[in-house]
Amino acid sequence: MAHAQLKTSPLIALLALTGLGFTLPSLAYDANPEAASGFTHGKTAVAAKKFMAATANPLATNAAYDMLAKGGSAVDAAVAAQMVLGLTEPQSSGIGGGAFLLTFDGKKVVNYDGRETSPKAATEKLFQTDAGADMAFYDAVVGGRSVGVPGAVAMLELAHKREGKLPWATLFQPAIKLATDGFAISPRLNTLLASEKYLNKDDAAKAYFYQEDGITPKATGRILKNPEYAAVLKTIASKGAKGLLTGEIAQAIVDKVNHHPTNPGKLSMADMAAYTPKIRSATCGHYRDYTVCGPAAPSSGGVAVLQMLGALERFNLSAIKPDSAQAVHYFAEAGRLAFADRGKYLADPDFVKVPTAGLIDPKYIAQRSALISDDKSLGTAPAGEPHGAKIAQIDLGSPELPSTSHISIVDAKGHAVSMTTSIEDQFGARQFVKGFLLNNQLTDFSFSDKDKNGLIANRVEAGKRPRSSMSPVLVFDQSGKNLKMVVGSPGGSRIIGYVAQTLLNLIDWKMDPQAAVNAPHYGSRNGPKTEVEKGTALAALIPELKAKGEEAVEGEMTSGLSAIVKTKKGYLGGADARREGTVKGD
Repeated sequence: MAHAQLKTSPLIALLALTGLGFTLPSLAYDANPEAASGFTHGKTAVAAKKFMAATANPLATNAAYDMLAKGGSAVDAAVAAQMVLGLTEPQSSGIGGGAFLLTFDGKKVVNYDGRETSPKAATEKLFQTDAGADMAFYDAVVGGRSVGVPGAVAMLELAHKREGKLPWATLFQPAIKLATDGFAISPRLNTLLASEKYLNKDDAAKAYFYQEDGITPKATGRILKNPEYAAVLKTIASKGAKGLLTGEIAQAIVDKVNHHPTNPGKLSMADMAAYTPKIRSATCGHYRDYTVCGPAAPSSGGVAVLQMLGALERFNLSAIKPDSAQAVHYFAEAGRLAFADRGKYLADPDFVKVPTAGLIDPKYIAQRSALISDDKSLGTAPAGEPHGAKIAQIDLGSPELPSTSHISIVDAKGHAVSMTTSIEDQFGARQFVKGFLLNNQLTDFSFSDKDKNGLIANRVEAGKRPRSSMSPVLVFDQSGKNLKMVVGSPGGSRIIGYVAQTLLNLIDWKMDPQAAVNAPHYGSRNGPKTEVEKGTALAALIPELKAKGEEAVEGEMTSGLSAIVKTKKGYLGGADARREGTVKGD
C-alpha cells in the first residue's frame, strides 16, 4: 500500500483541556507531543559494511558518523549526536533533559537510566490547585514548576566512562563548532516554532528563536549562532557533568526555575548536585526467533513492547496484510491490554514495587492474549493480575507528551546504542537558559495523588523519577548473543506502539528498515479509541474496524523512528520520513 502524503499541520492545541486537569486518560488522548511537519517521499534504505548511525537531524548524524570514522565507539557517537541535537533540534531533546540508553558491548546489554528527578521540596500536591483540583496541563508545564533535574549529560558521562574510546572533550567539538559558526534553521524547526504558543513569553527564547516582532519565527535556512550554548558545552567538555550540575550553569538553571514570575518551581542547587544516573537490568524477552531488550522502569516501554509482542505471537501475522483491518484490530487489542497494565503497575521502581517479571511472564501474557478475539474489540481492557503484584495502585493517567528524539548506532566492533532522549513537551518548559531549553518532565507524573482505590503509583514524590514510554530497543537472535536490530522512536505514549509495530514490520512482514519505519501507523492506548494515521489509506479501514466495536478515528501520529538491521553484508538502516532524520555509514 502506498503511503499517502501526510499533511503539514500545527500542533493541535489542548484547548478542550483547559481548566479540566487530567483526571482521566482519555482527556489527553489525542494530543501530540510535536506538530507534524510533512512526509518526505523517496527515502530508501541505506547500506553500510562497517558501521552506521541514524539520528533525527542530518547534522547530528554527521557528528555521530565522524566519531565512528575516527574509531570511536557507539557511545562516543551518541554523545556527539546528542550535543548537536540540543542545538539543531532544540524542541525535542538536549542537555536540559533526560534519556534512556541501551548499549551492547559485544557481550551484554546495559540499561542506563538518565531520567530526570523531582526536587526534594516537591510534594504530591505539586500539580494541584489550592482547591485540590488538578492543574490545567499548560498551566503546569510553562514555567519552573515542571522542571526536573536534567539527567542526560550525567548518564552519557557514565556510559562514556564505561564504554567510550575517544576523549570526552573530543565528542563536543562538532556541536561547539556548529554553535559558534552557526547552522541553518531546518524546515521542521521553523514549522514547530510557527505552531508554538508559549515559547516567546520567555525573553531569552524570544530573542533567539524569533524575529524582531517577537512573533514571527526566524526563517528556514537562516543561520543561527548560539555562543552561549558553545560556552556551556566547553565547560561540560572540560569538567564533565559537574560542569552542568554544579557551579554557574546550575545556578542559572535554579534561578530560572525558581524565579519564574507566575509559575515558579522548587529546584535547589543540592538537587542538581545530587543527581545520579542509574544502571538497571534491561527488560528482555522472546518474540518468535528473537530476543528483544528494552528499558526497565521507570520507563514502561520495555514491559509494554514485550507484552504487545507476546500477545500477538499466537497469531499467524505473516499470513495477513500489515495494512488490513484484521492486522489493525489485533495490534490495537494488544495495545489495550499492555496499556491497562502500564497504567496500573509501572512507576519508579525505587518508590513502587513493579512486578516486571510477572508482567512479562509468557504464561501471564498468554492468559492476557486469550482475551483477544478475531472480531470483537475489548473497548477498554482491564488490567491483569501478574505474579508479584501488590494491591493495585491505579494511575489515572499522566499526559506524557514528550518532545523526544531517538538515536540508533552500530560501531565498527558491532557494539550498539539505542537511545531515546527527551525534554518532554514541544520546547519543554519554554524556559531558555544559557542557550538551551529546560525540560518539563515532571508533568509525566500523575497530577492526582490518589483516588477512591488508594494512592496512585505514578504520583509526585520527592526525588522520584516520572514514568516514561521511551522504548529504545535492541534485538538479538534467540541466544541473545548476536545483534540483529536497533530500533526506537520519539512520540509520547505512542512510542510503545510505534516501536512494537516496527518490530512486527521487520520480523513478521519482512520489510526493509526504511519501509518498516515509513509504514502508516495504527494502534490503541486503551480506552475505546483505535487510532489510524491521518492522511494515509488506513482511513478506508474505519468502517470495518467500527463493525468490530472499535471507536476508530484518524489522527496525526508523528513518529521519528530509526531502525538498523544486521545483514549478511553489513547493515541496512532507515530513518522515518515524517521527520528530518538521516542514516549514514561506511
